[in-house]
Order: sequence, then structure tokens, then C-alpha cells
Amino acid sequence: MYAIVEIAGQQFKVSKDLKVYVHRLANKEGDAVSFAKVLLLDDNGTITLGAPAVEGASVEAKVLQHLKGDKVIVFKKKRRKGYKKKNGHRQYLTQIQISGITVSGAKKAAAKKEAAPATEEAVEAPKKKVAKAKKEDTQE
Repeated sequence: MYAIVEIAGQQFKVSKDLKVYVHRLANKEGDAVSFAKVLLLDDNGTITLGAPAVEGASVEAKVLQHLKGDKVIVFKKKRRKGYKKKNGHRQYLTQIQISGITVSGAKKAAAKKEAAPATEEAVEAPKKKVAKAKKEDTQE
């Protein structure tokens, strides 16, 4: 089972016990965090898509640590002008571990999707009978 969830403005594909680096969260280390903006759920092949988010679904995680990412060097230069600027940046990150994906409203949505094709087949069946009856009338 996996889910695509939006965390701090970015989308991540997460599953149980997965460790993910996200933009710095305000929670303290060891705190439990819940993310309600689940965009997609996959439960052993049964895919539930949200519009824009799946209602009743959430992802629980635990904050493991706060850290800084690798340094990124920003170097600007204009040739033949003597212009050079060197700058660096280290992104503040939070490492979280996904503890579980809860699905309360997704089963209802999946049941509705499964029920919809059954009604379409029921509508198509009488059309075939009507078409056969018309063929018999024209043959007589």
C-alpha cells in the first residue's frame, strides 16, 4: 500500500516505514505528525484518486531529526567584465518516518466506482433486447 501525499508544498510517494527528507517542519523531534492532503491511494491495485484530495485519508509520521542539507554553490560570472559572485546555500530539512496510512473514506469512494460500471451494464442489456426485437420485426 502506498500513497501520494503533499507535505510542505511538495508531493511524495510514501509507504509504511519509509524515511523521507522534507522541508523543515515546526514540530519537535519525536513528535507525531499527520498529513491530511492525500492525493492518491493504492491499496494492492485498488487506486483511489482524490479531487483534489481523498476525503478521510491521512498519513501519520514521526519526526526523527532536523538537519541541514548539502551545500549548494551559486556562482555568477559575466565574462570580460570582471564580475564574479560566489554564494552558498544549505537547505533546512526534517527527516520523518512514515508510521502508517489510514483510510476511512477511501473504501466508500472505491465502492462507488465499482457500483457505477454495474449500472452501465444494466442499461446496455435492455438496448440489446430492443435491437433484437427490431430485427425480428423487420424480418417478418
